[in-house]
Amino acid sequence: MTALRKTTTALLSDAAPFAIRAERASDVAAREALLDACFGDDRHMRTCQRLRDGRAPAEGLALSAVRQGRVVGSVRLWHVSVGGLPALMLGPLAVEASSRQLGVGAALMDHALAAAKAHGHRAVVLLGDAPYYARFGFSAAKTGELTLPGAFERDRLLGLELSEGALEGAWGMIVPTGRPLPKTKASRARKALLVPRVA
Repeated sequence: MTALRKTTTALLSDAAPFAIRAERASDVAAREALLDACFGDDRHMRTCQRLRDGRAPAEGLALSAVRQGRVVGSVRLWHVSVGGLPALMLGPLAVEASSRQLGVGAALMDHALAAAKAHGHRAVVLLGDAPYYARFGFSAAKTGELTLPGAFERDRLLGLELSEGALEGAWGMIVPTGRPLPKTKASRARKALLVPRVA
């Protein structure tokens, strides 16, 4: 008898022209190119990047959208502490321009939030456009007393409770708590490119 193998690839519907699956090592170059195209060359200098630098995303919560064998979307979630309370930081969410009308971003969000809840996480925060993220339940209702390690627009700091009361009374700095990545020559070289040299 042949055992059934659990697959990480699942079409969202019979008509869906893309699939959502766990990010693979082979996706890294395509993901980085996608993020550069969506957010520009200065994306490594943004405030939320400080919460991701040198950290691994939360286990099982780095997802790729694939269309015709190409990565067309990406989302990752990261372990953080929101004023001492455990949570996840979502981002960046990126979708290739030619795939934006297909619902890739919404599918990535739905899949990521369902996976976060299934993994037992209680809250998710992000920095983004309130009108877009409100459809997924995000709001600024419980993030007013939270801060980020850098400049940010207050009305863009949003939260979602996956468990009722998970962000109740949250205040203070959002800090990274995820597993540190091992230092490599490549990461040191990349970091050197981001730090201006003083003559």
